[in-house]
Amino acid sequence: MADVTRPRLEGTIAVRGGRRLGFASFGSPLGRPIVWMHGTPGARRQIPLVAREVADRDGLRIIGVDRPGIGSSTPYVYPSLSDWVGDLEILADTLGIDRFDVIGLSGGGPYTLAAGACLPHRVDKLAVIGGVAPTVGPDAIGGGVVGALRRAAPAVRVARVPLGLSLTVALRLARPLAGPALDLYRIGQPDGDKRLLGRPEFKAMFLDDLLNGSRKQVTAPLSDFLLFTRDWGFRLEDVKTSVQWWHGDGDHIVPLAHGEHCVDRLPNATLHVMEGESHLGGLGLAEEILLGLAS
Repeated sequence: MADVTRPRLEGTIAVRGGRRLGFASFGSPLGRPIVWMHGTPGARRQIPLVAREVADRDGLRIIGVDRPGIGSSTPYVYPSLSDWVGDLEILADTLGIDRFDVIGLSGGGPYTLAAGACLPHRVDKLAVIGGVAPTVGPDAIGGGVVGALRRAAPAVRVARVPLGLSLTVALRLARPLAGPALDLYRIGQPDGDKRLLGRPEFKAMFLDDLLNGSRKQVTAPLSDFLLFTRDWGFRLEDVKTSVQWWHGDGDHIVPLAHGEHCVDRLPNATLHVMEGESHLGGLGLAEEILLGLAS
């Protein structure tokens, strides 16, 4: 069996405006493609070991994508979330992919929904894990971390670059302490996330993804924040693609009410409530989520 802990293929792809997007491909190179959109923060390797094992076992091809400003992707802020699908389509074309599914965790959720709304001729199914909900427009809902920080958006817009540089420097200095810092973060989390972060394979995944993704730059989380707090460029009713939405009933970052709100407005969505789980719980159910897309 292949070493599933390492990507089968990893590199960058030229997209619009002379920019590049970083990616990492796991599983079968010729398998059914699934684009995996990482959380905020996160990068292309934020894919659970069990998902990589399932991909290798079942002939899937899981492709993690660095968003602009993290890993190997050129820093950039899209005009709206809907605009990012232009880069996604180029990435798929370059990798020889016609039709594909998309999975998004947390901050990757809005990007996943944008793919379903804007590329219905290429995207078959979607899975969202604790996804962020709109904060403006007719689909908006208040509360949650993103909603609470919405007032800071103008300041972030002005200071995004220096803030990103400061984060990059801080993470570089903290690299030797990354393991203890993650352990410290775990202590203050709800029981669901505490259990998951206590599992060695998840700790190793997060550390590998964080240290590789932050090696050059860390402006992507700030860009995500700006995009989440402005109009997304599409409405939830535009996402006609089938959506499986997974949400912990103890999610302390994106409340379950936000998932229920989005599922009520999506034309073809099913809500899976994960009892006793908080924000990261869906990562522990990666096999079930992947099998749900295949059914």
